[in-house]
Amino acid sequence: MAHLLAGLATGQGFSASRLPGVKFMRSTAYVPPTPITYEPSIVVVAQGRKAGRLGERTFLYDANHYLVLAAPLPFECETFGTPEDPMLGLSIAVTPTLVGELLEQMRSSPADDGSDPQAIESAPLDDVLRSAAVRLLECLRSPDDARILGAQTVRELVYRVLLGPLGANLRALVAPHSRLGRIARVLARIHADFARPHEVESLAREAGMSVSTFHLHFKNATAASPLRYLKTIRLHKARTLMVHDGVGAAVAAGRVGYESASQFSREFKRHFGDTPAAVAAKHRADLTRFS
Repeated sequence: MAHLLAGLATGQGFSASRLPGVKFMRSTAYVPPTPITYEPSIVVVAQGRKAGRLGERTFLYDANHYLVLAAPLPFECETFGTPEDPMLGLSIAVTPTLVGELLEQMRSSPADDGSDPQAIESAPLDDVLRSAAVRLLECLRSPDDARILGAQTVRELVYRVLLGPLGANLRALVAPHSRLGRIARVLARIHADFARPHEVESLAREAGMSVSTFHLHFKNATAASPLRYLKTIRLHKARTLMVHDGVGAAVAAGRVGYESASQFSREFKRHFGDTPAAVAAKHRADLTRFS
């Protein structure tokens, strides 16, 4: 897997593959704990390792552990890689549509162990799932293989995860009445309309919960209150605008829903550890250095 990724992953961080929703990951340096955001996905690491932190919980994903994110989450991530042995990985986006299609075709699903599905969790990587990841990487080397076999190989990989210890986490994506399913629906709404104001009472109604129950389950899933989560998403979206679109802090602040540029700058520095301009310049320099 590492050999295949070494020939496919380019640059630093995430890079696109020949399949929508499938990305390569590469890091040739140690990256200290940094706030990041992942969309619902399965992450398989072939070499090096990553450590994610959400509140008091830590998730290791390396050559022996894969990660499942059942909801869009901002969390803190530490990356371990070197020029000689870079961190190499694969990220596969997961949609409720795909999970629902697979569940409809499965005659039976593994019995739940009674534990609550988690929005983010890691588990040991077995040989069956590892082999599926290798087959996906092999077909991504060829445009024809990717076009003809890629989507089916992605389906196989997601299917293998559904059969594994984190299958319940993915099944929650299409279980509208489960606690995680209802919270995931609210998270998707926040991500789609992050620049608009959101009242907690309205979000709780959408989740079909009382305000107090909604607060409890939302924080259990994200380690943040709804309003803090919204603020974090806005800050991450603003950083992306500044790095990739080249806009200034004031413009980015307005686009993500801030009315006060000074408040945006204060909260940005508190979250990312430096000013908007400095953080954007560093990320642009990293992209240029490793491209």
